Amino acid sequence: MIFAKRLYLIAGIYGLIVLVPQFFMETKTGQDFPPAITHAEFYYGFVGVAVAWQVLFLILAKDPLRYRPMMIPAILEKAGFGLAVVVLYLQHRVSTFLLCFGTVDLILGALFLVAYAKTGSKSE
Repeated sequence: MIFAKRLYLIAGIYGLIVLVPQFFMETKTGQDFPPAITHAEFYYGFVGVAVAWQVLFLILAKDPLRYRPMMIPAILEKAGFGLAVVVLYLQHRVSTFLLCFGTVDLILGALFLVAYAKTGSKSE
């Protein structure tokens, strides 16, 4: 269970560090990654939902066994973004920079799957 606790703690902290500043970077994001953001509700909606997931990861870190069923949607959350970015990259629709973040999510998703399996066994 120590693996799951540390994994979700690291994932939650990392996610907050990466995501929270984006609440203040709408204009810069539009400039750095044109075109400009035309539907701010989608931008802020994405960031807000993603931040909420980071809070869930921090809750999971407190008691992975108790909250084990929430690991399944956590795995799907990581796969949803990671796989979408890979597909978009292969279509030349996102940058290598964004592919790196998508890859991090895929790695975390795989580790979440390992944590799910380990918390279900009697050995941990």
